[in-house]
Amino acid sequence: MRAALGLLLLLAAAHAAHRGKAYVREKVCQEYRMLGKENFRTLTIIANSRKYSNGTFEEISHLVQEIVSLAETCCADGADPSCYDAGSTALSAKSCSADSPFPAHPGTAECCAHEGLERKLCLAALRHPPQPLSQYLQPSDKELCQAFRQDPREFADRFLYEYSSSYSQAPLPVLLASTRTFLSMVSTCCISPAPIPCFLKEKLERKTLSLLTLTSHRICSRFSAYGKDKVSFSYLASLAQKIPTASFEDLLPLAEDAAEVSSQCCDSVAEDCMQKKLLEHTAKVCSTLSARDERFADCCKGKNLMENHFCILALPPAPAPKLPEASEPTNKELCGKEGALHATRSLFELARRHPSLPDAVLAKLYDSFGKLRGECCSAKDPSACLDSKRKWMEAELPPFLEKASRLCGQYNKLPFLEFKKRLRDSLAQAEPGAGPAQLEQLLEQRASFASTCCLPDAPPLLCAPKVRPPLPPRCR
Repeated sequence: MRAALGLLLLLAAAHAAHRGKAYVREKVCQEYRMLGKENFRTLTIIANSRKYSNGTFEEISHLVQEIVSLAETCCADGADPSCYDAGSTALSAKSCSADSPFPAHPGTAECCAHEGLERKLCLAALRHPPQPLSQYLQPSDKELCQAFRQDPREFADRFLYEYSSSYSQAPLPVLLASTRTFLSMVSTCCISPAPIPCFLKEKLERKTLSLLTLTSHRICSRFSAYGKDKVSFSYLASLAQKIPTASFEDLLPLAEDAAEVSSQCCDSVAEDCMQKKLLEHTAKVCSTLSARDERFADCCKGKNLMENHFCILALPPAPAPKLPEASEPTNKELCGKEGALHATRSLFELARRHPSLPDAVLAKLYDSFGKLRGECCSAKDPSACLDSKRKWMEAELPPFLEKASRLCGQYNKLPFLEFKKRLRDSLAQAEPGAGPAQLEQLLEQRASFASTCCLPDAPPLLCAPKVRPPLPPRCR
């Protein structure tokens, strides 16, 4: 395991722009000899399936074959020192050819305009955005064993590709451990005289690791889309909706701690970073909120902190409590040193009063508030600018928030068919002039948004383009 993690460090280091050609060759060959061909190949499949998560199995296979062949040839005893540089140059030329068998990427043409080391480093830095939704569906135990017995190597390669591309944002050490234990389970249980109890036992043993893979993929997907500050706000808003009676002062440190976990561990190659930090964070959440809320107390009862964390993530929003009217930050506060904090507090108050507002809407409001502060606080007359925006928001924002809250509130409470029936009726009332085809199109659009973006783990990259909040006119 530790030897394998050495390659993870290599994969990051080999792509860094300040590394020289000889140093990269030296590192590749050192790791190739230390790991052996098969382990090197396995990790190359994982790393490239993760990196090019939209690539086909055939494209990833071509790329892996070339990388492994290059290492095998150029790291052999007595190989010409220029072998690796010449081979990697040929590989980059193949990437730039019109009929390249490697994963397609929109930025390839720009990289191919360069030459030599600059082109190689540019190509190495390309990566696909994460898949909006995980595509991997685990076959039945019987199907797993049929595929494994038919061709064990083909089975392992396809599994590594499908799993790593589906959970591409999970940290590399988590993916490595998860795929390794899964393949070990299949190879053990499919030759066992009692495969059913064998699978039950093995699945139970790797349950924590499976949850860690799924959870860390979601956490790091959000971090990749939002960045540290916005992830902190997203987590804060989620907690505010789940436990609206908790104070800003209680929840903000937990949100900042969650963002710190993402920042430290999503790109880390430390073997236990994500698991250790996530469990520490879960302990903090449980210690702060268990006494305040029965649902959090129930989630925190278990001895397995990873399961506790997953339980907390899955909690639906609580009903909106009766709260006193929130005080709005003054213009001076918004444009002061802690203006961002005052804006975040204002959005926190909005989230706890609208528990059904989806993350995609709150995230867009967070962006809008940031732009509003940026525009008005640098204006000639910041107070006049902010006052005009407030008047506009008081008139235009409530209907939008009400519509989004109602849509997601109904989706989360009603069976899907009942939800669609009510949605169809409300659309017919709201759009009396629309024809049957237009109404059906609107219905499908709203239902599709709700089924994807009203969920607690809604994919940010997929949902963000679907939200268009009303924007105030720019100050002159």
